[in-house]
Amino acid sequence: MTTTGTFRLATVRLGRGGPAVGVQGLGCMGMSFAYGPTDTSEARATLEHALERGVTLFDTADVYGAGANEELLAPFIAAHRDDVVVATKFGIVMDPQDPTRRTVRGDRSYVRGSIEASLRRLGTDHVDLYYMHRRDPAVPIEETVAAMAELVAEGKVAHLGLSEVTADEIRAAAAVHPIAAVQCEWSLFSRGVEDGVVAAVRETGAALVPYSPLGRGFLAGLFHDAEEDLHPADLRRILPRYTGEAARSNQALLSPLRHVARRHGATLGQIALAWVHHQAARHGLPVVPIPGTRRPQRVAENTAATRIALTPDDLSLLDPLAAQVVGARYPGTLAPS
Repeated sequence: MTTTGTFRLATVRLGRGGPAVGVQGLGCMGMSFAYGPTDTSEARATLEHALERGVTLFDTADVYGAGANEELLAPFIAAHRDDVVVATKFGIVMDPQDPTRRTVRGDRSYVRGSIEASLRRLGTDHVDLYYMHRRDPAVPIEETVAAMAELVAEGKVAHLGLSEVTADEIRAAAAVHPIAAVQCEWSLFSRGVEDGVVAAVRETGAALVPYSPLGRGFLAGLFHDAEEDLHPADLRRILPRYTGEAARSNQALLSPLRHVARRHGATLGQIALAWVHHQAARHGLPVVPIPGTRRPQRVAENTAATRIALTPDDLSLLDPLAAQVVGARYPGTLAPS
């Protein structure tokens, strides 16, 4: 099941009037930001391999590597502009001297300046999906979305998205302009969005785009303790649930995942992704996870997960895991606003 066979992903629409995309996208952040040293050639090969397998939603943000991630994608976008859906984000202003410190902006002048800078780095005249990365608590969300809607009217943005927002914020934003997608963390270890957000996404006709569906690699068994196993520059070393005693406790939760993986002849990561894909049918809305990777072989493994149908017995083992996870998603300095 890991990489056998050649196939293309099925497609689904983002929002009532949004673009059709492969049912699994690609998170590009780690290709140039947050997870330690990268190989640019391998990253570009990963992008090409993803497109070959039917991945068409490619996700980045202006904050990833202070624009470097958008620049990395530019040649790929230029070569395949009509075949890809480019998603980027604005709103997080990172301190270049300390990546654990940040501010958030959602004022009109910042929104407009951000899209111009992203378009230059991406080498394109429009972004297919433009996300508010985080909500600026000093600016009503209606004002931020109104500024984003101006970009749609000007042809610089095709569709709007939100990231890490509440159910009430989704409804308020959708009252100003249609929202095609809402991005949030959703995985076997992170299910907070099911308490209201999923219902609001469904109600407003948007799609849900889960980031970190593999628990930043932990659910795939790629590391045991971030402090011990990962590069000193890897951001995961400061995430509470992946280090020390929390990591050891959470490692024990992978046992049911291994059991289900053996049943299906699959990897841990494939089962974790299959669970996220199952939520589309469970909750009645489009769900397009964007697992990140820098390696072509991992793209093949991840996309193959879309062919796994979990059974009620599988779900009975997997569903309880989130309630047992030790540790917060982020340290206080990086907690979503």
